[in-house]
Amino acid sequence: MEREFLNPKKILEKLKLKKDLIAADFGSGSGGWAIPLAKILEDGKVYAIDMLEEPLSALKSKAKLEGISNIELVKNDVEKGVRLLSQSCDLVLMTNLLFECEEKKKVLEEGKRVLKKGGKLLIVDWKKESKIGPAEKVPPEEVKKMAEEIGFKLEEEFEAGPHHYGLLFSKL
Repeated sequence: MEREFLNPKKILEKLKLKKDLIAADFGSGSGGWAIPLAKILEDGKVYAIDMLEEPLSALKSKAKLEGISNIELVKNDVEKGVRLLSQSCDLVLMTNLLFECEEKKKVLEEGKRVLKKGGKLLIVDWKKESKIGPAEKVPPEEVKKMAEEIGFKLEEEFEAGPHHYGLLFSKL
């Protein structure tokens, strides 16, 4: 059997999340992660943040079709800061996002700002050696170095799929 490309549901289940958490999905796109996350956080809330109207609109339609009402759409550029209160989230997702950002450290700092103390940051991004995906990839060593410099502690590093790595940090 061929290995799966990337399975957000499986990765999120690994985190053993409580149902009432507040999460932010930075660069949510059309909801590949926000929808499975919202299903797990049935008593919580997911802020789906993207700078483009089109994917947010697609996400809104998908959520409606699946009867999901705990996703709040936020049109924002994560590199310029997000309109969420400081220390308002238990979890921040940055999946297939950092490779697209000019100011990676700024995005990580924004994730830290919205996280509560002890909150978790999940980063999933392209492996350097992957033959597919973007030309510019961000190696996990670079992400770990930046995250630790701004006050995150690496909890776990894992294989997220054949082409992706996963890093789970907690805010000190």
